[in-house]
Formats: sequence, C-alpha cells, structure tokens
Amino acid sequence: MLAPEVGRAVGKLSLMEYSLQADGLTKLFDGQAPAVSDVTLRARPGEFLTLLGPSGGGKTTTLRLLAGFEKPTSGRIQIGEQIVADDARFTPPEKRRVGMVFQDYALFPHVDVAGNIAFGLRGSALKQRRQVERMLTLVGLNKFAARMPHELSGGQQQRVALARALAPNPDILLLDEPFSNLDTGLRAQVRNEVRHILLETGTTAIFVTHDQQEALSLSDEIAIIFDGKLAQVSTPHALYNRPVNMQVAKFVGDANFLPAIAHGMTAESRLGEVKLFHPKSGRVQLMIRPEALAVGFEERGNRATVLWREFYGHYQRLGLALAEGSELIARTGVDRYFQRGDNVSVSLALPALAYDDDGARAIT
Repeated sequence: MLAPEVGRAVGKLSLMEYSLQADGLTKLFDGQAPAVSDVTLRARPGEFLTLLGPSGGGKTTTLRLLAGFEKPTSGRIQIGEQIVADDARFTPPEKRRVGMVFQDYALFPHVDVAGNIAFGLRGSALKQRRQVERMLTLVGLNKFAARMPHELSGGQQQRVALARALAPNPDILLLDEPFSNLDTGLRAQVRNEVRHILLETGTTAIFVTHDQQEALSLSDEIAIIFDGKLAQVSTPHALYNRPVNMQVAKFVGDANFLPAIAHGMTAESRLGEVKLFHPKSGRVQLMIRPEALAVGFEERGNRATVLWREFYGHYQRLGLALAEGSELIARTGVDRYFQRGDNVSVSLALPALAYDDDGARAIT
C-alpha cells in the first residue's frame, strides 16, 4: 500500500499491522538525478506487492534500499517492528529479517540442493536438517536434495532459491525479476508455483518486474514507478481500469485514446456519444481499453475497416481505422472471423475514463 495522497488510504490501521513501512525514501548518487525520490510504501502481512516500471525507472534501487544493499539519502524503513534505516541508524542486510531471490538465483554451484537451502540457517544440526526437509517438501523437491544446481532445470533452480530465502522465516521476501531467465511457458508455470508457495506460507513479498502481465496476474497491489517517483499504487483491477494518468494507462496494457467534448456523464467523440465513468465538461481525452470495443458486421453503428488481425486462440486483436482516419485496437472473442479489409461496425460497450485534455490526470 501507499500513503493516502497517492494510493488507497491507510485508514485506521495501526502502523504495527504492516510488515513493511517505507516513508519518503530518496536515493541520490553523485552527480545524478535522484534514482529514487520520496517513495512511500506499505505492505500488510502476507501481501504480494509489486514494483512495476520501465527499466531504469528506480524499482530495483528501491528494492536494494529495502534489502539494505543501498543506504537511503533520506527516508525511513521499518520491517516488522524493527526500524532498519532512518536519519540516525542503518541496519546492514545480514541483520535484517529479509529474504532475497535474485534474477540469476545465485545458487552455490558446488553445494547440493540441501546445502544451498541450509545456507544461513542457525541452531543445532538437527534443527537445520528438519527445516531443510520442510522447505524441500514445500517446494516439491524432496527427491532432489542431493542434486547439484547444474543438474536441475531452470524452474527447479528457481524453487531452490525460493526455499533458501524462506528457510530462515524472514519478515519479508524480496524478489528481483526472478522469472526473467525462464522461457515463456516455464515462466508462467513457475510464477504460479511461487505465488502458491507464498500464499501457503503467508509470506509478505515485494516483487520487482517490468512485465505488466506478471504484475497484474500475481499481485495484491502494484506500485508504478517512473523516473524514481511513484505514479500510482492500486490493486491490479483498479490500476488497469482507473489509471491515474495517460502515462500509466499506456504502460499497463493496450489503451486507445480519443479526443472528445464532455457534457456531464456523456461525451461526443469519433465513436459518437459515449458514456463516462465520471462527470466532466469541456475537452477531454477518452481512455478506451481494447476489450471495451464491440466489433461486428451489423449495418448500424460506427463504420471501420480492419487493418490487421492477430489470432491467439482464445481471443483476437484487431487494428481498426475509423472512417475519418482514427486508428483503434480492439480485442474480441473468436466467435466471429475477421480479416484484413473487412468493413465492420464498432461501438463502445463500456463507459470510458476521461482525462484532462493534456492527459496529466484522470477526471475522478
């Protein structure tokens, strides 16, 4: 979660009800613009919070600040009941109750699976062995305890890295692009397995990615970071359907934009009169998701020409040109067959979200 002025209100929750509290985090490197600027985050116990943004936007630096690999120039970090960074103190990574899963897994190549998981555990040999056995069961790798990392598949290596990070029972788990080295099919499978394991353990997780689909499918909440600054923190549903500005709308999925003149709860546009989510008057920009467009072969309605078609089995994407020249992207089911050059009808099946004419902020 985020402070009330940027995302959902914190409300009456006690601060101690959060696994992570980060306030006003700023990181300056010599001679450069701030890598992170005034970032405030909250994560509840068991919550999966994703930091999403383009490469170089500041999300990995934010994660490194939380882990203790970087010292903030200013700001405060509290993990569980421990303040680990503020103006007066700084706790190094090894003394924070934080687990870390890296992009390259960082497994020890000459240590078997059990030994990798045991790394960092404390207590008697018996206690460590039992914890390793619990972790192997959790990630489904009991039969692979004596295997070396190079003898495992990419997905199995990922699960070992996850088990090693979870073994010391951290207060929060930090994941830095952990699926980027996997091929597309395996990536979807492993991320679903990881999400299931985290739900089973009730672990609070902070996840960094630039993949919008990963963020939308895995997260309880998503923090959008552009140029080191938070743009929006919301649930995946709210982020996709109510992006705070056009920059966020364009980054999170396909989006069509049409100029319009608003009159309260309706607006006149190149698609005719359309309904709005919120009342507005004057010039606006309408944000229309592709699946909100209804495309067919009816004689009535706005006319468009199919410019291109992409078929994905369970849905299809269409490029459309309206009669006056505007181009739109539509996403439809596969019950109708479209091909390039078809003359079709197009209408808006859902209300549109209106932005200021410069696109700087949503009308809410």
